[in-house]
Amino acid sequence: MVAVRWYLRSGLSYRDVDELLVERGAVVDQVTVYRWVQRFTPLLADAARFCRHAPGDRWFADETYVKVNGEPRPGALDTRRGS
Repeated sequence: MVAVRWYLRSGLSYRDVDELLVERGAVVDQVTVYRWVQRFTPLLADAARFCRHAPGDRWFADETYVKVNGEPRPGALDTRRGS
């Protein structure tokens, strides 16, 4: 799964992922990495789909600093909905 994650997340080639695995002691062929990616990508995509947030279901709070007599001081808390 780590090899598939490296390929999908980092934009590495199959050969690069193969070399990373060899450095860590796992001797596999780049065709094997290709087959893993083809096999496990749909499963990872389905698992990640439930973790995504729907638009508008998160809130963000930003602290605003206001200059008072030339000194920045914490001001009002700006609360807004995410989109």
